[in-house]
Amino acid sequence: MEFIPFNTLLPASAGILFFIQSCYQLGLYRNLYLQSRKNKEETETPPLSVIIVAKDAASDLRKNLPAILEQEYPNYEVIVIHDRSMDNECEDVLKLLQEKYLHLHHSFIPDSARYISHKKLGITMGIKASQHEWLVFTEANCHPESNQWLRKMARNFTPKTDIVLGYSNYEKTDGWFNRKITFDTLQNSMRYLGMAIAGHPYMGCGRNLAYRKSLYYNQKGFTTHLNLQRGEDDLFINQAANGQNTKVEASAESIMRIAAPTFPKYWKEDKLSYAITSRYYQGSSKYLMGLETCSRILFLLLVIASILWGILTFSWCTIGIASLLWLARYIMQCLIFHQTSVALNERKFYSSLLLFDWMHPLWNLRFKLLQRYLHKNEFMRK
Repeated sequence: MEFIPFNTLLPASAGILFFIQSCYQLGLYRNLYLQSRKNKEETETPPLSVIIVAKDAASDLRKNLPAILEQEYPNYEVIVIHDRSMDNECEDVLKLLQEKYLHLHHSFIPDSARYISHKKLGITMGIKASQHEWLVFTEANCHPESNQWLRKMARNFTPKTDIVLGYSNYEKTDGWFNRKITFDTLQNSMRYLGMAIAGHPYMGCGRNLAYRKSLYYNQKGFTTHLNLQRGEDDLFINQAANGQNTKVEASAESIMRIAAPTFPKYWKEDKLSYAITSRYYQGSSKYLMGLETCSRILFLLLVIASILWGILTFSWCTIGIASLLWLARYIMQCLIFHQTSVALNERKFYSSLLLFDWMHPLWNLRFKLLQRYLHKNEFMRK
């Protein structure tokens, strides 16, 4: 039996993985850019309810809520459910804003609430208090990029649509950490929004999300994952969304900006929460995403192995093929990330893309491994 020589096997394997990666890059990651360029007609503007659950967020509400309350939209209400803080400052801020904005309503989660996620309870309270069929969700530390946010989301509210997924990312500030988290959020958004655009939605983010009230009741709310502390956005969408009832809004005016976290631990806690709930995702999408991650890491390792083998054996052809494959993928990545970043008003990633391309799957792997060693009570309802 004749064995294929390494100087042929390594670049050939890298070539197969390059083809797989090209399919993901051009068939998945580019979807978000293409969607952002679509010109959708703005027809009806049905009445809607914006729901926010806040905890110890008086400063966030004071800063961000006016931009939500001053949207250029004919008929909407804003409902804030706050998890009572020790000094009741949230209550004071909301009462002050309510004097100016008559469409603002608020309530609080009772101190007696036990043995249930306060986030899910707050959302349920907001939904029950809402007057309208369409519900739009965001968080206290977020503000819309423009006063057209609700109009852009609402242009997707067609009779066949139950869910609209929007794009959100952190505010751009100086520093390595901010560059890291904005890249991570952009990459993850290109994944799950790209899959939704392709007709295979598998999650959503509660910072920029809309769905029908009737969908919530048809799904019996969060009953299938009430035992979990989180999952009110991604798990709910995973179970309720399909290729026919879900749309994506990705225009620059519809973007929701998240306040940059003061400390890295807040971002890590958020990543860990999604790593925990991702274990319960249904469907094949999570396996497709796993294949993308594995093929990316293997491709990069095979390129390095091919170049090293070529140097050791003086096989310049092997080095040349491996280098060309890597360069072709890098150029393709740069173009897709550049187009998407420009369309969504994000920072540009050129040289940092080389490093983040390696680091991103390692970040995700770290949190997936970490959640496996957590005590069960760390992520159960409380």
